[in-house]
Amino acid sequence: MEYYAGIDVSLEWSSVCLIDGGGKIVREDKVASEPASLIAWFAKLGVEVTRIGLEAGPLSQWLYAAMRAGGLAVELLETRHVHDAFKAMPVKSDRNDARGIAQLMRLGWFRPVHCKSLAAQDVRAVLTARKLLQAKLHDVEMSLRGILRGFGLKVGPTTPKRFALRIRELVAGHPTLEAIAAAVLTVHVPLLAAFIALDRRVGAMARADARARLLMSAPGVGSIVALTFVAAIDDPARFTSSKQVGAHFGLTPRKYQSGETDVDGRISRIGDGSVRTALYEAANVILTKPVKGSALKSWAMRLARRAGPKKAKVALARKLAVILHRMLCDGTRFRLAETGKRAERPAPRPDRPQPGAMLAAVKAAHAPPAAVAGGQP
Repeated sequence: MEYYAGIDVSLEWSSVCLIDGGGKIVREDKVASEPASLIAWFAKLGVEVTRIGLEAGPLSQWLYAAMRAGGLAVELLETRHVHDAFKAMPVKSDRNDARGIAQLMRLGWFRPVHCKSLAAQDVRAVLTARKLLQAKLHDVEMSLRGILRGFGLKVGPTTPKRFALRIRELVAGHPTLEAIAAAVLTVHVPLLAAFIALDRRVGAMARADARARLLMSAPGVGSIVALTFVAAIDDPARFTSSKQVGAHFGLTPRKYQSGETDVDGRISRIGDGSVRTALYEAANVILTKPVKGSALKSWAMRLARRAGPKKAKVALARKLAVILHRMLCDGTRFRLAETGKRAERPAPRPDRPQPGAMLAAVKAAHAPPAAVAGGQP
């Protein structure tokens, strides 16, 4: 008989449920959320489990990799899919969630999720930390600008390195503001240094990654966009078609069709939000910055005139996702000059009159009569 299991993971303890092929509960338990504890629990069962369901979450990739290495048939489940499947449950608990995941494994009604490699997780962790420091640095600077604005002190445009000096110049002679500025700048200076260090690390990672360097040959794609896309894709072969990448990152319109109702909505916004943001920023750069000889920009500009710049940027981001995935699969660089090059005209055929000769004949037929010698008509 076949057996299936579901695991609902929490920070300290995980609820585990084992059922047979008929859906009958064989065993339930609470196990520590550690790979060694879960592997030992399944080893003590004495039966071979056909599939083990594990909902995607903060600890799921760590547990999935260790349990896979331990020889267990684990499947990562999409969180949105599991959530929609459990909407009809009147009682929400970890125990019932484990039962529901086990039933999904038995019925086969689930969508597996790709577990990223350790290298992709490292890149994603560095990018997340950099984004966190950037956001906090921005909050500190904007808050300090707002405090000084209430006293009529305008900071104005500054560079990151000159921000602290500009603040000290403005608050000089005001004891209260000097104390506030000293306290805030005590946090701002090391925060700026940490952000610069992580930003340089990201640049070094992009230069060392061959796939990131490949993507950076495309217009609008820098080190942040390239690393974000590479870490999210991880394995390009897991997509059977490059057209699936746009839908995977939530850049395709929603669709609702029932009976006589057929509605095309806005983009679904499912999947990795950071990739969607990075692709949109790259599309904004392509549309707003000069890109010479690019057919991609020409296509986007025509779409912007017809549908508006916002929709054009979304469509360009979707097309850019397809192009970048194709570049990863083929290992080819983006050839800017060739994409914008006009098609060469075919060689003229001797058996057909050429446009220039036809135009000359028409002009000659409609020309006034030439003057005779002596100036008389």
